[in-house]
Amino acid sequence: MFKRILLATDGSKHSVRSADHAVQLAEQFKGTIDVVYVVDGQTSKSDVLHNDSKYEIEQKRKEKIQPVLDQLGETNIDYKVQILHGEPGPTIVEFANANDFDSIVIGSRGLNNLQTMILGSVSHKVAKRVDCPVLIVK
Repeated sequence: MFKRILLATDGSKHSVRSADHAVQLAEQFKGTIDVVYVVDGQTSKSDVLHNDSKYEIEQKRKEKIQPVLDQLGETNIDYKVQILHGEPGPTIVEFANANDFDSIVIGSRGLNNLQTMILGSVSHKVAKRVDCPVLIVK
């Protein structure tokens, strides 16, 4: 039922908690997890301005989601990591719908509370537009 799980993460506390639920689903249904981290335009510009090399940028992005990767590394679950570029909500929706996932697990709040208040949460955008069930973790 939930063989292919998409775990959207940004390194926030909610996304770390959502990883727990993704692991439970994957273990229960003997599934796999695709971890997705989306870099928006503003973050991408900032990364380029404040870092010396492409390698350094990639390392800092992986550091952001390292707690989630550590959780997954302690399990026997197969997982892949994808770093995508674009506006998080639509990018996650596009990736999920194009890759036929059975479910998405996402935190209810991310790192950017101001953007959430103004534009609406990424989790809300994903839940409205994606073609598969969504588990939003508080």
